[in-house]
Amino acid sequence: MKSVLVTGANGQLGQSIQKIASSYPELDFVFASSNELDITDVTSIEKKLSIKAFSYCINCAAYTNVENAEKEPEKAFKVNSEGVKNLATICKEEQTVLIHISTDYVFDGEKGSPYLVTDATNPINVYGASKLEGEQHIQSLMRAYFIIRTSWLYSEFGKNFYKTILQKAREGADLSVTDDQVGCPTHAGNLAKYVLNLIAGESMHYGIHHFTDEKSLSWYGFAEEILRENNLFGKVRLEKAKNYRTFARRPKYSVLKK
Repeated sequence: MKSVLVTGANGQLGQSIQKIASSYPELDFVFASSNELDITDVTSIEKKLSIKAFSYCINCAAYTNVENAEKEPEKAFKVNSEGVKNLATICKEEQTVLIHISTDYVFDGEKGSPYLVTDATNPINVYGASKLEGEQHIQSLMRAYFIIRTSWLYSEFGKNFYKTILQKAREGADLSVTDDQVGCPTHAGNLAKYVLNLIAGESMHYGIHHFTDEKSLSWYGFAEEILRENNLFGKVRLEKAKNYRTFARRPKYSVLKK
């Protein structure tokens, strides 16, 4: 039986993995929240990895607030870069395969067609830059790793765009959503299955992978889909935001080629 450590287990992906873990009886899971395992603390990682000989570590721990990252870059880099470096270093020592979740935001969004795993990276915000540094630490330190870039995660867990739109619509609020960014909304449950199938199938296709759901949409288009799915389309006002601005720059087109 393969032992699998999941860091950041209380986040969207971590909870999605917990939800389907029983479907993989051949895997022995240990779930650790960020409070139970702080990847910025080497001692914390060493203590958790000493519990047993883990075959895999799925790193779901991350600083994910894109807007706040611009205001507190040191925190974003501490988790997404240095924390990942710590984890990669110890996983290598323990001969544990690291599966790390990364992002479409390592790209600048100027290509205009879906990004391949071989395309040049060029992040345009602090979050993307910190995630790219994390990727680079893994690549420089390890051979047996999977870096899985994904995008626009949503689920029934935590805070996400889907839940926010649905809540506001149910409250009867007017919705104003930008249509100047295009990506692939991805259900965290589908990503969880992809990750666990890599493990169950004993894949050795190490390196960078892209995984998203199939449909590319703008945020406005995604909001439309959410309303339709929940029989709310036409019942609340949905308009395209004019002069939409965010503190962090975001890629205009960040669709990933699977």
